Amino acid sequence: MERFVSTFTNKIDAKGRVSIPAPFRAVLERDGYAHGSAGGIYCYPALEAPALDAGGERLAKKIDGLLSGLPDYSDERDELSVALYGDVQVLTIDGDGRISLPENLRAHAGLTTQVTFVGLGDKFQMWEPTRFTDRRERAREKVQHTRKLFGAGNRQSSSGDDGSEGARG
Repeated sequence: MERFVSTFTNKIDAKGRVSIPAPFRAVLERDGYAHGSAGGIYCYPALEAPALDAGGERLAKKIDGLLSGLPDYSDERDELSVALYGDVQVLTIDGDGRISLPENLRAHAGLTTQVTFVGLGDKFQMWEPTRFTDRRERAREKVQHTRKLFGAGNRQSSSGDDGSEGARG
């Protein structure tokens, strides 16, 4: 698998370390992360949420691409660079698959005892579990609303299922 998918919740130990889910570590390794290398994973406060964004080289390349689309020395490019790269922490993964979360990152996301890892394709986020539950509920409500705006779920199937439940119906 080449994408970060699924959701996992792990405990933070007394030293502020948390184990990255094995499927996420596998994606990071395919993305060029090697144990004991000078690099690490990129982690920074999410711009739009009380969460942390994280990923490997693919995430860094996406950010580079976004920034390259803006004029050199423009205010927009400088602001986005500060917001994304200015707060990045490069975190190494230890031999047990754990990262140490610095206090400033834990404070931004409200992380104290547990972390919920959420796969978002090219990156993943780390959330305080209760906050993520709320976020997921809002996202599902928004998706339902958006589907209705575009007419999704308005077709009647031969079985009488109106499709409003999607693949779960």
